[in-house]
Amino acid sequence: MGNFECSTGRIELMCGICGIIGFENRTEAEPAVRRMMARLVHRGPDEEGMLAAPWAVLGMRRLSIIDLPGGGQPVWNEDGTHAVIYNGEIYNFGELRAELEALGHRFRTRSDTEVIVHAYEAWGADCVQHLRGMFSFAVAEMPGGRDGAVTRVFLARDRFGIKPLYYAFAGSKFVFASEVRALLASELVPREISAGAVASYVLFGSVGEPMSLIDGVASLPPAHRMTVDPARPAEASRPEAYWGADSVRSAVNHAGDGERDRPEASVRALLEDSVRKHLIADVPIGVFLSSGIDSTALTALASRDRAGLHTFTLIFPELEFSEAEIARRTARQFGTEHADIELSGEEMLARTDEAIAAFDSPSMDGINTYFVSWAARQAGLKVALSGLGSDEIFGGYSTFRTAPRLARLAKIALATPARLRQALAPAIDFFGGRISHGDAGRKLSAAWAEPDSLPDTYFLARALFAPAQAAELLGRHSDSWSGAAAGRWLEETVRQAGTLQGAARISWLELRTYMASTLLRDTDGMSMRHSLEVRVPFLDHPLVECALASAETNATDGDERPKALLLAALGDLLPAEVVEQRKRTFTLPWEEWMRGALRGRVGKSFAEWSPRLDAHVPGAAARGVWDAFLVGRTSWSRPWALYVLNEWVKQNLESIGAPAQISKATSVIPAVT
Repeated sequence: MGNFECSTGRIELMCGICGIIGFENRTEAEPAVRRMMARLVHRGPDEEGMLAAPWAVLGMRRLSIIDLPGGGQPVWNEDGTHAVIYNGEIYNFGELRAELEALGHRFRTRSDTEVIVHAYEAWGADCVQHLRGMFSFAVAEMPGGRDGAVTRVFLARDRFGIKPLYYAFAGSKFVFASEVRALLASELVPREISAGAVASYVLFGSVGEPMSLIDGVASLPPAHRMTVDPARPAEASRPEAYWGADSVRSAVNHAGDGERDRPEASVRALLEDSVRKHLIADVPIGVFLSSGIDSTALTALASRDRAGLHTFTLIFPELEFSEAEIARRTARQFGTEHADIELSGEEMLARTDEAIAAFDSPSMDGINTYFVSWAARQAGLKVALSGLGSDEIFGGYSTFRTAPRLARLAKIALATPARLRQALAPAIDFFGGRISHGDAGRKLSAAWAEPDSLPDTYFLARALFAPAQAAELLGRHSDSWSGAAAGRWLEETVRQAGTLQGAARISWLELRTYMASTLLRDTDGMSMRHSLEVRVPFLDHPLVECALASAETNATDGDERPKALLLAALGDLLPAEVVEQRKRTFTLPWEEWMRGALRGRVGKSFAEWSPRLDAHVPGAAARGVWDAFLVGRTSWSRPWALYVLNEWVKQNLESIGAPAQISKATSVIPAVT
């Protein structure tokens, strides 16, 4: 993004990167890279940089927080044999710089970007093991120096997928970028829909890692790295994991008795350290402040280390959805500069197209983040802290309670003869409807009727549509989920989760699926649409490892109070009314809006169903979901998710038309290892 001055140097957050590998003549690749850079302007409106060499052309866009010398990219090592383009923030760059200088490396700047290029020079692909932060980057090796050819490109992404990185094989070329639509702007990648990605979207309301909605375009998965040979890009090494559940297992095994007895002390120290590092900035910095524990905890800690902290709250005229009063009292208690930003259903109606257009990848949840980010910019901020990640690592979601119950029911179902299970299904449907109304009741029924339809019953708790209902919507593509990369990602996540127990197991499933595929994609894409950098202190990996290790060593049956460990660590700092209130999930009042101000807009979209999407989700089936909502038989989330998908396809795959193609992208996505 920009350059953040601290005692040991500057953190440079560069907000959009891209490149093409495989053209021996760089002039053939430069126009396509410039088109991608232009598509990333909103991520970095202040400056651009490019490395153009035989076999690889790399580009970046920069958003400046402050404008200090040494902020341009690419950044080189001493002899010009390695160069990096980078998007992110390395929290421990000061310590790494000292270690690298002791190894003989010489630095020209005080930036964290330069630390990456020297770290790669020193440790090769294992440099990622040394990095603490959020990042996606590409390092080009040029043994002949700055005027020579690129012989290898190394790409990596942070442990949780906070920063995005997408790629595609375009014939014999390798294309990568921070956004899917930047890849499309290269005109090397056909605008074709991935059937497997649509199936993933219908099941969960977002496209699962490591897929995108575009056939042949994949994300480099969280905690993965890969190396590309420019002379043979199609033979690129497969994405390779460098961090996983075994790191949590190691934290469990190495925890001393004192840490096991007082994990709250470790959590507090790690969170204090994480927040302190996330506050490095020379511009006003804010916190998304709701009435909840997570944002209040960040505000309490941040206000002790930074004067003039800004907080803001998105409020609604529909008072039952407003968290304004508690947030105002919290702001007064901690002495922040607070602002309320009001959003009405009428304004939502006026700005729906604008918000949908902001999606780089469609999602049922992302509109929330779009308007929260807009509110931050209205409050004059370029940097904001978010409480994202706390629910995942401290057991805040209802899934920590419902998933074990679904698992117990599924276990009984699997032990029941098929004919008897079928005979009992109506009773389960009735029972499920009585104790858990609407769509939640259908998930209970699904755990009985199709207990092994997904890799783990946890995914039934997260499902938008139960598998059988999703199959009905997908029609002739109902089997497209089988063998898709997103399905393999779920299977691998479940395999890794098998090394953990209790709440730690569910935390791992949350971190690697719902958070990575929905929350982090939404947060990055929607905030950067407003040129806002969102930082997530709860996702500092030492803190995550500590929290999950504690969840395992203090495993319960899931009935313990949500976020008990976080409250034990910070309870003395938090207002009593925040701690004692019932948890409320932040959501916009969609039910009211879709029956009121948005009804005409959404209904029209279902009536004008995309012909290209119709081949994957028939319009008649989609309209059936809208009709079911209108008569109260399903929740707002299902028709809204289909509405977003339809509008995204129309805006990105139909209105622009088929681009000119230099070569065709293959639909083969290398397997994740």
